[in-house]
Amino acid sequence: MPKLLLTLICITFLISSCKEEKNEIPTTENEILENPEFAIVIHGGAGTILKENMTPEREAAYKAKLEEAIMVGHDILKNGGTSMEAVTKTINVMEDSPLFNAGKGAVFTNAETNELDASVMDGKTLNAGAIAGVTNVKYPIDLARAVMDNSEHVMLAGKGAESFAEEQGLELVDPSYFFTEGRFNSLQKIKDREKTELDHDAKSVYYDNELKDYKFGTVGCAALDKNGNLAAGTSTGGMTNKRWGRIGDAPIIGAGTYANNETCAVSSTGWGEYFIRAMVAHDISALMEYKGLSLQEAARIVIQEKVANLGGDGGIVAVDKDGNITMEFNTAGMYRASIKSNEALRIGIYKENEE
Repeated sequence: MPKLLLTLICITFLISSCKEEKNEIPTTENEILENPEFAIVIHGGAGTILKENMTPEREAAYKAKLEEAIMVGHDILKNGGTSMEAVTKTINVMEDSPLFNAGKGAVFTNAETNELDASVMDGKTLNAGAIAGVTNVKYPIDLARAVMDNSEHVMLAGKGAESFAEEQGLELVDPSYFFTEGRFNSLQKIKDREKTELDHDAKSVYYDNELKDYKFGTVGCAALDKNGNLAAGTSTGGMTNKRWGRIGDAPIIGAGTYANNETCAVSSTGWGEYFIRAMVAHDISALMEYKGLSLQEAARIVIQEKVANLGGDGGIVAVDKDGNITMEFNTAGMYRASIKSNEALRIGIYKENEE
């Protein structure tokens, strides 16, 4: 009996110890539930956006659409959704709006067509997808994600990208869907000025301040989900009056979009040629990874020094692996909004001291 009793006591002790050990080491799921931090930030483009040129009604419209878009992503993240889902669904809202130079509000090329570009990147896998020069895909960001998820490639362009979109069952539209009177009139004004200036200086049109700013409606999003995964995406109609199949930074991984769970997720907006040359989105991540800089300092150096010194303008929105957010720009304004799990919604249009 004593031996039997001793054996029972030992078994009871072992079972009890196992239970205690199990309780002391929470499962991954429990850890996720106890760490509900998440963050999301968006932009609707940067440029010469001045309060004196904005009517109260138009300002209210932009703020309302920015809030609508970011709250879609916020709700996805709050309910445990992925950062990639939050990024794409948030951008869909802005692609549906004629207020921004993406999707429905895309600007016109010199040939009076609309050519759409977009890209996404997953910070966990470093997988990415991008498309350029498509004319009949209602949600370009969804096509970029399909390239990432369902192909062995990173970037598809033109008719090939459109064929892939059809094979993927994405929503296609007649190119006339992208026509908006305001964007078309903007193109005509630039063409009229171009004809006049050709008599004086054939190169001057390409450096005209107004022409530069007709790209400021590019949209983008960066997000951190409850699993600690980062993602970023960017969508655009490019630059008004663009020719020869011109492609800017928006669909270029490392320039317009970048995400890495070790550092940050970034979406850019600005004068694409300079953002490509500076590889803006990746450079911010690299400064964090190799020099140990904070997200805010890395973004400041890239936007306020590197891009500015090249002669370029624009901005970025970004979130790092710890949920820190930055919205850096060297222009008069940038449509932007951000929200974190433990903070209130912030919306901005002009520089901070002009809000």
